[in-house]
Amino acid sequence: VQLQASGGGSVQTGDSLRLSCTASGRTSSIVVMAWFRDTSEKGREFISSLNTAGDATDYADSVKGRFSISRDNTKNTVYLQMNNLKPEDTAVYYCAGGLKLEYTFSHYYPSTYNYWGQGTQVTVSS
Repeated sequence: VQLQASGGGSVQTGDSLRLSCTASGRTSSIVVMAWFRDTSEKGREFISSLNTAGDATDYADSVKGRFSISRDNTKNTVYLQMNNLKPEDTAVYYCAGGLKLEYTFSHYYPSTYNYWGQGTQVTVSS
């Protein structure tokens, strides 16, 4: 499985961006897709996830109400719609795919994921 992320850019506070993550290969084996972000202050931080079996979603408290994860099965693509962006959202964003969820909250942890896309930079200026 290969993941290709895109959609980052430089925007102003309050603007929106949509990140895309397109999967190729044996995508049917993936049970969870997620977005993480990297900053020097927090390291790799969970942002959002989507269970492919039932479309259950989860979000970090810092992005609830502003970000939305969705997917288009016809395009093998997962999206992260980011609205009302803030300077603290500045980071390199990564999409990830996991083959198994070991326990209830395992989707929060990078170690759960088997596949990672390349990062896409999001910069929000005030």
